[in-house]
Amino acid sequence: MTLSLNQVTKHFGAHTAVDHLSLTIPESQIFGFLGANGAGKTTTFRMILGLMDASEGSIQWNNETIDYSKSHLIGYLPEERGLYPKLTVKDQLIYLGKLRGMSKQEVLSELDHWLERFRVPEYKNKKIEELSKGNQQKIQFISAVIHKPKLLILDEPFSGLDPVNVEQLKQAVVNLKENGTSIVFSSHRMEHVEELCEHLCILHKGKPVVHGGLKEIKRSFGKKNLVVHADFDLTYLRDIPGVVSYRAVGEGCELQVEAEEVAERVFEALQGKGFVRTFDLEEPSLNDIFIEKVGASYE
Repeated sequence: MTLSLNQVTKHFGAHTAVDHLSLTIPESQIFGFLGANGAGKTTTFRMILGLMDASEGSIQWNNETIDYSKSHLIGYLPEERGLYPKLTVKDQLIYLGKLRGMSKQEVLSELDHWLERFRVPEYKNKKIEELSKGNQQKIQFISAVIHKPKLLILDEPFSGLDPVNVEQLKQAVVNLKENGTSIVFSSHRMEHVEELCEHLCILHKGKPVVHGGLKEIKRSFGKKNLVVHADFDLTYLRDIPGVVSYRAVGEGCELQVEAEEVAERVFEALQGKGFVRTFDLEEPSLNDIFIEKVGASYE
């Protein structure tokens, strides 16, 4: 079930939040949406879900429009958390599960599985307001996946979580993908997108500035990162033609170079100067690409 957006545009008065966005999101994959605050990510999600009408363009999933009749096939974790604070975890999820067409018994069985998985079985009869923010977020995540959706949309799923909880949630997302769920998630954290996604889109002011497979995006960026550690002063490397940037780090430096040939020049320039501990040529990070494409407007 491929999700496709064709020339999708959303105007709010004179402001254009999403501007002729065309994307294809492959089935059973994790697709990353990146962008600064206000880039149009959440608006796009709301249009995909049918919570908001597009001003122009079309959105199709499996060649059909998304409406309320498909709600049992879709899961959504909004950036603004929305649980009822006075309800217990159990009652909250029975209510939400029934809205998705589940029986009470199905909900309780799935809930027990997820609470065990997140190592919080004792929360079942606690009120939402009694839980920490991180644990409320786990319950919100469970509410988005308890009905085993085919399409899952996660808006900033890892924000505000400590590293242990982030790992638990990431593993859950990967397992859902392995079981056939198509997942679209937005994040400010480049390393999460880099780790989880095969395809991604960087939105800037409602327009895609980068879109495609992660490997191809990195390859086509051109510039590469070079890490050198040595027992002598390396500042002279910044003057080699093709070295775009130089940053001193501990006993060495990090360079950004225009191409692999420049790395060869750097390697030759190191000969005979002393002991070199590390010479490591790496693909550009998603962070490098994001900063170059979105630049100073990133908040």
